[in-house]
Amino acid sequence: MANDSLSHRWVCVGVHAGMDATMTGFIRWFGSLSSDDVAEVGGKNASLGEMISRLRDAGIRVPTGFATTADAYWAFLDENDLRDHIVEQIDQLHDGAPLAEVGTAVRDRFTEAELPMAVREAITEAYKALAGELGEDDPGVAVRSSATAEDLPEASFAGQQESFLNVSGVDELLGAC
Repeated sequence: MANDSLSHRWVCVGVHAGMDATMTGFIRWFGSLSSDDVAEVGGKNASLGEMISRLRDAGIRVPTGFATTADAYWAFLDENDLRDHIVEQIDQLHDGAPLAEVGTAVRDRFTEAELPMAVREAITEAYKALAGELGEDDPGVAVRSSATAEDLPEASFAGQQESFLNVSGVDELLGAC
């Protein structure tokens, strides 16, 4: 599979939080996902799992990769004491603080925060396993968000998250997360 097109290796990382689905609770391989996993890994990731299980045997090429889970996201929030900060900011919004000010305060804390070591290690191990599967040292991947509550009938968050293409190597991957 070496030198396959980029579209055949994806890593979806996002507002959620491996060798297998039980490695750490922070990583799930697309091949282990189905539409039943939206709450754990988000819609895009669950859809990739569905496509793999339904289309790959028919010869349709579906990207391989892994997703971070909702548990990884909650670990990120907790490691960086973000839950209380978010609640405080929402309280300020309800007390009349400007939305732009509150949004900036929350966003700044998120961008300053670090991934917990256990999440970093899980992503690193999964990326190395993906590299081994593809027969490459540092395969280029796409890093996409996949929210657990996106594209709902009453709300859509399309275009609000960043995507990173041609991410290559562990350091670049962790930086994109």
